[in-house]
Amino acid sequence: MSNISNFVKRIRDIMRNDSGINGDAQRIEQIAWMLFLKVYDSKELDWEMDDEHYESVIPTACRWRNWARDDRSGKAMTGDTLLDFVNNTLFKTLKGLPVNAATPIRKSIVKTTFEDANNYMKDGVLLRQVINIIDELDLTDYEESHAFGEIYESILRELQSAGSAGEFYTPRAVTDFMAQMIDPQIGEKVADFACGTGGFLTSWLKALEPKATDTTKRQLYDESIFGIEKKQFPYMLCITNMLLHGIDTPAIYHDNSLTHDVLDYREEDCFDVILMNPPYGGNEKAEVKNHFPTELASSETADLFMSVIMYRLKEGGRCAVILPDGFLFNTEPTKVAIKRKLLSEFDLHTVIRMPHSVFSPYTSITTNILFFDRTGPTSETWFYRLDMPEGYKHFSKTKPMKLEHFAPVVEWWRDRREIVEEGFDKAKKYTVAELQARNYDIDLCKYPHEEEEILPPGELIRQYQEKRASLNAAIDRILADISRILGISPDELSGDKR
Repeated sequence: MSNISNFVKRIRDIMRNDSGINGDAQRIEQIAWMLFLKVYDSKELDWEMDDEHYESVIPTACRWRNWARDDRSGKAMTGDTLLDFVNNTLFKTLKGLPVNAATPIRKSIVKTTFEDANNYMKDGVLLRQVINIIDELDLTDYEESHAFGEIYESILRELQSAGSAGEFYTPRAVTDFMAQMIDPQIGEKVADFACGTGGFLTSWLKALEPKATDTTKRQLYDESIFGIEKKQFPYMLCITNMLLHGIDTPAIYHDNSLTHDVLDYREEDCFDVILMNPPYGGNEKAEVKNHFPTELASSETADLFMSVIMYRLKEGGRCAVILPDGFLFNTEPTKVAIKRKLLSEFDLHTVIRMPHSVFSPYTSITTNILFFDRTGPTSETWFYRLDMPEGYKHFSKTKPMKLEHFAPVVEWWRDRREIVEEGFDKAKKYTVAELQARNYDIDLCKYPHEEEEILPPGELIRQYQEKRASLNAAIDRILADISRILGISPDELSGDKR
């Protein structure tokens, strides 16, 4: 395909003329289901070569090669005929595929991918033009397939500007850094329980691939990922992403990780490595709390995912997870219980404080990377503040964070030492006793100068709510200590005269 880098622009220009496409989110979703079928068809060519008895789960008339391909003979469907086929045959067939628990993953993913997919285009001629551009991709050619993998990354990055879909994308520099520091090994399995478009899984595969040096190791490489994604659209993108990265049987499931009782997990449900950026700032339905022990039953999604992580990390396993500042400083009872469990049952050895604009301009929430192992309780934790690189006031869409910006962390990681700059701690080690004495307020090695930033109203309110909850918890704790010393009962303290 000539000028592959112009792929997205060509499709965007066509879709802008279609009255059914309303905004970037619909445009990207429209591209996504067509790309999935194109990529899946290319994979089926490989599977047919490897297995002469291979049978597609997709009926013959609905396979990409049989309805989408235009041989320029004038027989390819277009206009109203194409629209009628897509809306009334293709989608109905793929949504209703006969799939059960015994169906192999590489076949069942077709139905789950299309469960909530939609065709938004209303002009069959324009739809034919888009399909033809997508069909120009030669995914059987290694160089072109690799080049398109890069283009697909750009499509995923566009999610950041597609409204709420941006919650699914973590900057590649961050996922690559976390995978690099986790140091994947052949034979290990990694999990992401809110995997979005598969960024962490992609970074894991990139770090692991140089070690897959023979057929046996390659098979272990192929079987090394596990993901769960609640929302249909990013699930579709993730499946396509894994197929593009050569994973024939992507163990990616369309499910909600928070609707399973954490106490029911067994050893076979646990993983060697967990890499995650859990959704935060959101709330699940009240009944979701019933799946967690009472003391861990938070209403905040990031807290709930932390509990899932702790219950699903293998003995000896390693984890790197992104969490907002609120998790560090908040001392309300549920967050304290989660941090107490983390420090008493896991080795929280490193916390990397990240600059406020890593996810800019899509969110201003400040985040941190927590690295911990299931090798016994924490004895000491290192905190390291990653400052803005020279020449940057903040990251942005045009000046995003790059992997090389983590170079100071990588250098420090290998030779850890405490660092003080301008009278402020940049890197410091704390014993678990010191963290416990702070009532698990582990907001340490903070940025010394508050940078002026304008937060969206929802984020500003949420930040104030977290700070208020933390202060209230601290006040309640101090009052309880005073009343205990003075011998005052809780009822007297509250003024209850009953």
